[in-house]
Amino acid sequence: MVPKFRVWDETQHKMLQADCIEFIDGKAYWVEASPADGNVQGGNDGPVGGNSQLKLEQSTGLKDTNGNEIFSGDIVKSSYKYAQPKISQVIMEDGNSYILGEDLAAGNEMLVSDHINEIEVIGNMYENLELLEAQHE
Repeated sequence: MVPKFRVWDETQHKMLQADCIEFIDGKAYWVEASPADGNVQGGNDGPVGGNSQLKLEQSTGLKDTNGNEIFSGDIVKSSYKYAQPKISQVIMEDGNSYILGEDLAAGNEMLVSDHINEIEVIGNMYENLELLEAQHE
């Protein structure tokens, strides 16, 4: 599988598509990105990571119940066989996709594909953080 990425631009406050990514020592260093709508205006390029304005998010390779691709940083509503639906954030670590805080027995992360009946992308951590906050109130 060829990895897919998207880019959150902190300056423009919008999601962009990654057109070119430069890696140094196995880590993303520089990205060129453009709007997903094909608009020539509004792209950006620069360093990625930590405190930079561009945040790189990788696809998990999975799709939700509506056929939407699931990326790290997405906020999802997941339902399990014997539990109430939960709203959580998707992360990627060591090539695996996890839902934060979804191991109901131990309070640890759980692989996105483990024991989930349905999963739906309802937002992302940059535009819809209030969805996570509402879950924990």
